[in-house]
Amino acid sequence: MKNIKNLVIAILSLVSLLLNSPHSIAQSKIEAKDIKDKMQWFADAKLGIFIHAGIYAVDGIGESWSFHNKHISHADYMKQLKGFTLKNYDPAAWAKLIEESGARYAVITTKHHDGVAMYDTKMNDLSIVKATPAKRDMIKPFFDELRKRNIKCGAYFSLIDWSYPDYPGFLKDSSRYKIEVDYDRWNRFRKFFQGQIREISKQLNPDLWWFDGDWEHSAEQWESEKIRSIILTNNPKAIINGRLQGYGDYETPEQNFPVSRPKFNWWELCMTTNESWGYQNDTIWKTPYEVISIFVDAVSNGGNLLLDMGPREDGSIPTEQIMVLKELGLWNKKNGEAIFNTIGGIPQGHFYGPTTLSKDSTTLYLFLHGKTSGQVMLKGLDNKIEDIVVLGNNTKLTHKVVGKISWSSVPGLVYIDVPEKVLDKYITVLKLKLDKPVHLYRGQGGFY
Repeated sequence: MKNIKNLVIAILSLVSLLLNSPHSIAQSKIEAKDIKDKMQWFADAKLGIFIHAGIYAVDGIGESWSFHNKHISHADYMKQLKGFTLKNYDPAAWAKLIEESGARYAVITTKHHDGVAMYDTKMNDLSIVKATPAKRDMIKPFFDELRKRNIKCGAYFSLIDWSYPDYPGFLKDSSRYKIEVDYDRWNRFRKFFQGQIREISKQLNPDLWWFDGDWEHSAEQWESEKIRSIILTNNPKAIINGRLQGYGDYETPEQNFPVSRPKFNWWELCMTTNESWGYQNDTIWKTPYEVISIFVDAVSNGGNLLLDMGPREDGSIPTEQIMVLKELGLWNKKNGEAIFNTIGGIPQGHFYGPTTLSKDSTTLYLFLHGKTSGQVMLKGLDNKIEDIVVLGNNTKLTHKVVGKISWSSVPGLVYIDVPEKVLDKYITVLKLKLDKPVHLYRGQGGFY
């Protein structure tokens, strides 16, 4: 009798699965399509500007980590509130500079780990509006200026809040309390920080959320699924970075560049212009060439670059950062066709440098680092090249195919002659128009 009962249950379960599977599969396809559609602007954007603005710029010390790592006491760190003025803050000038760089989106700190809100929060009094001489919300006017220029707006938000009395402590040391011992206190903190997320969502309606600090607790403890729901209920098209314990839309490697192409659908390299996120007495500036070469490599590998700048406490931007962004913008103006609205290029080994492709894969862009001139080589291209020009000056280039055997399907080597006079001062881009979508030989040579 028991076996018959189990058999009936199994049959009913199978019937239910068969009846429901098509719907579940269809629903999954719809959800996947929705995510792909809303991520398209991000995939096309390629360049964003990251802004670490905070009270840490007053003394030019590490943002939040300086007191966590005991380089300064928390009390002395918070004294910087008195020196944060924003007296030279011009959100329109910031937005104009970002537009000039060629960036399609910008992400700014709404709150770092120190707990100081850069907008007018009603959840507590620790904000630049209530606790500093600035007495103003710096986020809303900045977003307003970005939107005038059709630049997407991103909100950085730290889940960690090392200044809030109901946060457990630093890096799981539970110096204040253990969550499992006092869950009511943890719930008070969750109500607080989720309240701030609701404020930002309703007041500022970010296109993108850039979370940080998720490593300290689990998705269940943060209530990551609930956070995602809060955001998407207000703005279904908002996208979320990967630092939400598995509930984000894209990945964010930090400073360290991947050597091989990441397998993520969407990713973004966040990187500083010197060696610091916020404003510090840091003179180890990346050169325009270094920034552009990093940018090109990220895009070639199917990702974006989120390039950081750290303004001073008065709202001014260091001259060196302005120069880098302007040079990047001039290069983008000349070579943007090979960057924006493209897809990642051909696999490594076919060309000794970064590459990108048009979305229909009929145009291949080759990036020549430094002052590369003379003959450059392309391997395994099983296409006819209809035209080659240098972006920015439209100089037509010649090429020849070497080593092609008539009875073999293996393509020959393509050599392109690049005169020194056509070179860009940073990175030169060659545009190859192909007869059809790119087709590559990936074999090992020999008699084929």
